[in-house]
Amino acid sequence: MSVAMKIIRVTNCVVNLFVLTIIFLLLVFGSYAIWDSNQIYSVASAGNYEIYRPSVESETTSFADLQIINPDVFSWLTVYGTNIDYPVVQGQDNIRYVNTDVKGRYSLSGAIFLDSRNSPNFSDFSNIVYGHHMEKKAMFGEIELFADRSYFDARRYGMLYFDGQEHGLEFFAFIHADAYDTTIFRAGITEAEDKQGYLDMLLQEASHIRTDMSVTMDDQIVLLATCSSDSTNGRDILIGKITSEVQSDSFRTETVKNVNPIQMIDRLPYLWSGLGLWIQIAIVALASLLIVLAIVLIYTKRQRR
Repeated sequence: MSVAMKIIRVTNCVVNLFVLTIIFLLLVFGSYAIWDSNQIYSVASAGNYEIYRPSVESETTSFADLQIINPDVFSWLTVYGTNIDYPVVQGQDNIRYVNTDVKGRYSLSGAIFLDSRNSPNFSDFSNIVYGHHMEKKAMFGEIELFADRSYFDARRYGMLYFDGQEHGLEFFAFIHADAYDTTIFRAGITEAEDKQGYLDMLLQEASHIRTDMSVTMDDQIVLLATCSSDSTNGRDILIGKITSEVQSDSFRTETVKNVNPIQMIDRLPYLWSGLGLWIQIAIVALASLLIVLAIVLIYTKRQRR
């Protein structure tokens, strides 16, 4: 065998070894990325906080326990027909809970929080509540779905708990806005003229409104704001007013046979995200193994020639 052939074979072995090493590292990195992503979404899931959900029947004992863990917890927000069912906190500024969860721990998913400029009893005319836009219908990930008129029409009510009792929420508008639009992100408006002007501006900017609802400057309105996937600085905002009457959650009590087909489609999980963590890792590992086997087979054939 000539020196040139030996050099070629050694080079082939080195290249193949390098490729296999890269594939192995990609496998490890891919598996870790899937696990890490799953951890983030697991922390953000509303199901983690269901045991703390306040109810008049239980005299809010569980909710009080959560307040002992973190005194910044003061409210609970539920949007019927979605997975938005979370405790609400308020920090001294609007940075605190961007990367801190309800229990005060560091978390990329953050928490649902009220603007620091607002009163914690929702007595202001305009009250702004923020949450991260996340996949798998976590946090405020479903707010953007209200951009669809049929989705907006089907989900009119919610519940807001504060001051020891439940209050109703009735949603009347959806807005796609810019994050730096200070005319929309205003909290603590006090003057009657400003209230009316602000309300008129919201209705004018809204892509969807309910014409059968009456909203006045004597109401307390709540803006649920999150990032939009449509633009870098875009924000999706669902707007409702606080009511004394709490509507029943028909999405919890309805039977499957009575569910609107559109609502059923909304609830179907995405194919990939609906798979379990270990199934996702197994798919990545299998794909990597097939690639490795393909390389080995190609290399073996070359060696036989």
